Amino acid sequence: MVAEPIRLSKRVAALVPCSRREAEQYIAAGLVRVDGRVVDEPQERVTEAQQVTVERAAGAAALAPVTILLNKQAGLSLTASLEALPLPRAHGQQQAVLMPLPDAAAGLCVFSQDKRIVRKLTEEAAFVEQEFVAEVSGEIAPDGLQKLNRGMKASWQSEKRLRFAGKGLDASALPRLCADVGLAVTQLRRIRLGRVPMAGLAPGQWRLLAPDERF
Repeated sequence: MVAEPIRLSKRVAALVPCSRREAEQYIAAGLVRVDGRVVDEPQERVTEAQQVTVERAAGAAALAPVTILLNKQAGLSLTASLEALPLPRAHGQQQAVLMPLPDAAAGLCVFSQDKRIVRKLTEEAAFVEQEFVAEVSGEIAPDGLQKLNRGMKASWQSEKRLRFAGKGLDASALPRLCADVGLAVTQLRRIRLGRVPMAGLAPGQWRLLAPDERF
């Protein structure tokens, strides 16, 4: 008599061995293969004849909470940007959106499952320095740069590019501040949060925060 297929989580729990909950975490983290194919749905059913393997060596790291750094593209919402990432199931769940950018802005965005980082970038957000680059058009007022330097550091990077740096910056307010001195922001991009730069990430690309990186 041929045995009925069983849930993948039950098979993994017996194989490791571990609890059913731990088995579901292994599966959601993309650590389980069925006949060589990664399966991240715990409810998928498998037969005795199918080969199930678990990458237990990478288990602890894969199941740890992760922080995602994304170079968001202008015009996309943060939710849509996160949902578009090819993440293992476990890494895409319960991600907090930290120090968010307006949809129109581009640049460095942070999503995290790590409670320590969530606390840092919420409770202490006003003390984390941000750096922005703005492409602008128009002619700045004679005392425009002086006005922009009130409460933050503003400097020209080129004839049509301004750099802003400071703590407690509101990305949504920067276009208005520029408009007050005669400039129109045509593109706004965040390039740094605290001590973490966006360097190396092309638009739409992402990476995980390294263990030794600190905001």
